[in-house]
Amino acid sequence: MNLLDAGSLLATFGALGIAVVLFAETGLLVGFFLPGDSLLFTAGLLSVPGTQGPVELSLPQVLIAAVSGALLGAQAGYWIGRRGGRAMLARSRSRRLHEGADRAAQLLARYGHARAIVLARFVPVVRTVLNPLAGALDVPARVFTLWQVVGGAVWTAGLVLAGYALGSSVPNVDRYLLPIVAVVVAVSLIPLAAELLRARGRRRIPEGDNN
Repeated sequence: MNLLDAGSLLATFGALGIAVVLFAETGLLVGFFLPGDSLLFTAGLLSVPGTQGPVELSLPQVLIAAVSGALLGAQAGYWIGRRGGRAMLARSRSRRLHEGADRAAQLLARYGHARAIVLARFVPVVRTVLNPLAGALDVPARVFTLWQVVGGAVWTAGLVLAGYALGSSVPNVDRYLLPIVAVVVAVSLIPLAAELLRARGRRRIPEGDNN
């Protein structure tokens, strides 16, 4: 089993694996590397009746597992943050994780609690660290719960249904599963890459002003 391969995860664990992976990715700092976007999209593709893939999935089961894992994971991450999220993050040596935390803090400061919590769902790594960070920063529990439910439901259902729609409209789409998943992964990384480029640009501006 390859933890970074959506098809391998689905073949091994089925719909239950979706809930476990999303819980870990959105609730535990160690899950930042897990393939949430590609897992959801692939699960949607494999839910189309007649699709030849590593496993047969049911769309209702996939949706229930995805939404449950994402919502419970985010809530668990929030309470972990309340009880010591800053200390856990400080002990981590992962540069990617710390960059995600910086981006999450910027989202909270720039957009406010509601928009930041929803937007974070669509950015890899950021959706992992924002939940405990929100707890550590004492974002009100009611506000966090409301908007993480909204963001989690839109993110999970949106990607699953997008995969299902593509699988339903393209004959023999299972033949192109690997390149499709590769495209989904690449697209999901665009917001993170764009923000990293903007952050580098902001760091260079003061240097240019000093000259």
